[in-house]
Order: sequence, then structure tokens, then C-alpha cells
Amino acid sequence: MVPVRRHRRGVIARAVVPAAVLLLSACGASSLEEEPLRETQGALASGASSAAFRAALAKRWAPIHYQDVDVTGSHGLSGRADYITRADFDGDWSGTNNCDNAASKALTAHAYQSVVETSSHWYIVYTFYHPRDWFDSIFDTEHENDAEGVLLVVERNGTEFGSLIGAVTVAHKDFFSYVPDGSPISSGAESLDGKLSYAVFEGQQHPITAQEAKGHGLKAWPGYDIDGDGVKYYPSLTTAEEPSSASDSDVRYKLIDNYGSEGLWPRRDLSTLFASYGTFRGDTSGGCGYVAGLCGTNSANAPWGWNDGDDGAIETGEIATDPAKLAAHYFSPSSRFSTTYTFNPFKGVGTDAP
Repeated sequence: MVPVRRHRRGVIARAVVPAAVLLLSACGASSLEEEPLRETQGALASGASSAAFRAALAKRWAPIHYQDVDVTGSHGLSGRADYITRADFDGDWSGTNNCDNAASKALTAHAYQSVVETSSHWYIVYTFYHPRDWFDSIFDTEHENDAEGVLLVVERNGTEFGSLIGAVTVAHKDFFSYVPDGSPISSGAESLDGKLSYAVFEGQQHPITAQEAKGHGLKAWPGYDIDGDGVKYYPSLTTAEEPSSASDSDVRYKLIDNYGSEGLWPRRDLSTLFASYGTFRGDTSGGCGYVAGLCGTNSANAPWGWNDGDDGAIETGEIATDPAKLAAHYFSPSSRFSTTYTFNPFKGVGTDAP
């Protein structure tokens, strides 16, 4: 018999099937979730210029996210150092005390989303933030702040939220590309690194992404996977939960519009948070590094600072700021991708609809 796990708030019962199938379902969205989605009525005509539509689109395709957790080593904080959260989890916008405060402040789950639009596609970047990139070896370098993520390529096909056809993930200084079964695109100038897999959540298929412990590189599952302890995160527009343990398999992460009042993009010039354009400010306090010299400073990047050093014509940050260009380079046929933006705040194109 398939075991049934009762949601700890007593609201949702979820059946868990064998890992080979990975079919996770809920009995339906709560009324709190439905309220923001109702706002999309009439917003579709405005496309991504509507904040309500961007929120609904981002929620529709948001990953079911597997976070591997390591509970060993003093710098891992019994697994807490691997929990995802927001850059101001400690109540301020300073980048130089996040490593310090990770031990004492709540690490409620959040992810940043940003949407840009062309006539042919929507591009959604999801950014998963950790207060520290850590290791339990004296031979590895730690650093304060960590942000890695995934670009999803969604084709506009006349339906409300389109069709997910490809993904590019960020693992340290490398990008990895994936397509789901049946995708109309294939490898372009870059070879494919695997298949984008799905699981069902709240009655809809969502891609599965996974991050490694410590360094937090991100790939499509099972490029990384939970090995022992780990947290499984599920998207929400309203709820941000902190894992109850390092092996909590049912945690909601709240999506934050990266262009909005809680986002990182409006703070791109904030000197307490960023040392330079796209690079978080981080120092060596908070016990960073097992020995002197093994803690990097200003070592983590926001999406507009992400870069793969050997993918040819793609410049730093274009995975977020010019994803149509990146998609036409990574996937074929390139002619499928319009490169003229109808909404792209990174380039100053488009504004929020009322």
C-alpha cells in the first residue's frame, strides 16, 4: 500500500509514491493561494507587464525543489546552512552579517522570481538564496551569501501559461541545459545535459530541481539529489515555512517578485548588500573559513551576475537580462525564439499594469 503522509497543519493529505515515479499531489490549493490567482482574470491581456500575471505564471511553473542537507560539521549548523531563505532573512539589507546570523535567525523558505517576455516566449528565473556557502574541510573555501538558480523557457502557445520547453540551471560557474520529453527544441551551440523531469503538485506538473549541500550547485533532478538528509520544497504565493528538521519533506517556499518592493533588483545599487553590480557584499566574519585565507569575500552573485565562462557569445548576467539570446544560443532551432522584448525591466522595457 502507498503510504499517506498527513500534512502537519492538518489541511492537506499527500500520497507519496516510489522515487522512480515521484508523483506528489495535493487535494487542491488553499483559499489563500487562490486569491492571487483570481487577480489574473483580465491580466492575461497585459501579459508580463502585470505583476499579478507574473506571480501566477511563476507559481504555475515554479520548481518542486530538492535541497540536499549535510548535518555534519560546525559550519553546517546541523543542516540549517543548507536551508533556502531570503537575503534579508535577518531583518536588514546588509550582506556582511548573513553568515553570522544564519545560526540564530529564522530561515523561512523563499525564492526570487523574475519574468521577461517576448512575443514567442516567457522566461522565468528562479533564484534560491543561502546565507552561506560552506564546507567541512580545511581544504575548501567558504564564502558569505550564495545564490544559484534556474531559467525556465516557457513557449507562448495560446494557453494562459504556455508550455515549458527547456531549462538552464546554474551550478557554481557553469550552466547546464535540459529539455522535457516531447520538447520542440533540442541542443544548439551547447549540448544538452539531461532531461527535465516533472512531479505533480496541486494537480499540475512542475519541474523538479535539486541543489547539492554545502556549495549549493543547482541542476535538474536527478543531476543532483537528496542523499540522506534533505528538504523538499513546494511553491506558494503566500506561505513561507522553515523546515521542522533537516529531513522535512513538505515545506512551502514563498515566491518573491525580484522587481518588486521585496526584490533584489531595486536594490542593485545598495552598497550594504552589493559590493559591485551583480555581486553580493560578503566578508570573513561569522566564523567563515576553517583557517585564515579560506573564506572568500564578495564571492556570490545575483542573477545579473551569473556567468558560464565557456559558453561563447553569452555575456555575464544574460541568463536573466537577455534570456532570449541565451535560449537561441543554447537550443535549436534558434529561429523559434523572438529576441525582441515586450517586457524586460532589466533592459527598461515595459512597466507594471495597474
